[in-house]
Amino acid sequence: MYLTQPVLPLLSHEFGVSPATAGLTVSAVVLFVAAASLLIGPLIDRFGRKPVMVWSVAALCAPTLLCALAPSFRALLVFRALQGACIPGLTAVAVAYLGELVEPAALGSVVGGWIAATVSGGLIGRVTSGVLADFFGWRAVFLVFAGLTAGMAALLFVALPAGAEHRGTGLRSAFAGMLAHLSNRALVGAFLIGGALFFGFIGLYTYLPYYLTAEPFNLPPGLVAFAYLSYAAGVLVSPLAGRLSSRVPRRTLIAIGLMITALGMALTLIPLLPLIVSSLFVVCAGMFTAQAIAPALVNATAREAKGSASALYLMAYYFGGALGGTLPGLAWQAWGWFGVIGCCLGAVVVAFAANWLLCRE
Repeated sequence: MYLTQPVLPLLSHEFGVSPATAGLTVSAVVLFVAAASLLIGPLIDRFGRKPVMVWSVAALCAPTLLCALAPSFRALLVFRALQGACIPGLTAVAVAYLGELVEPAALGSVVGGWIAATVSGGLIGRVTSGVLADFFGWRAVFLVFAGLTAGMAALLFVALPAGAEHRGTGLRSAFAGMLAHLSNRALVGAFLIGGALFFGFIGLYTYLPYYLTAEPFNLPPGLVAFAYLSYAAGVLVSPLAGRLSSRVPRRTLIAIGLMITALGMALTLIPLLPLIVSSLFVVCAGMFTAQAIAPALVNATAREAKGSASALYLMAYYFGGALGGTLPGLAWQAWGWFGVIGCCLGAVVVAFAANWLLCRE
């Protein structure tokens, strides 16, 4: 999903586009993830979990390969959008699938493990992208990940348990179940938390390369990619937050995560490279504390059509990310890094308000 983040300056140079325009290579994926989640939710409630996951990952191979062959920036955006359309077949299904396999008391811990896995993927993707681009160019990144995605589709087909026996509902009933979730205040609050949180997170990390490759840092893209090692904090805190959720109220953990995230964002304003690197670890620790809890909150709150509830959460989450890939870029062009962080902190405030006002019982 985020392979272009470390190489945005390279895309700006090759295609002659502005930073905000180059950021569309992130926003296009995220926006189509959000849009496709609306369709995936009813489909997984209709057809079951494993088939949708396997075929979605298999389909993802084609646009990933096409990105490596893109002859223009517009073509690259189209292929990135097609990638985004395939991704919810895995991401929107996983929590509902896990909910079928484990007891409710274990769900928080297991979802925390799933979030840790996605964080690891984000870390590997970003760092590998920057390093490969330094040696072989940005197109090689997509060639490598097309092959990796094909291998993962085969692994899912062979190794993934079938899960609980599924009795499909009609598509009309599945869509009705999805719409019913929008009348649940606590679920709407959780959707807002996900969207606002991801807006701030994507905004910071999308425009971080422009910040670190400019004065006074002047870092090369390959070295900037290692800033994404801060994702390691998310790998550690996600399962820990999941385990804590059995003893500490979920809303309390989300509030703590949001406050930590805001602190880390604010500290990046101080132009000292060691402090910025440390602040990124703080941001990731806070963000993934909240993100490890919110999907489990959605699953526990939804009484029926849990697959659709998870899909709506993912839609809100990635729609927020799509805006976060673009709007802070306009702030960057107008006010620099202070503008980016102002946008991101505003989103965290929205998430905090939703947690406080809407998610309370």
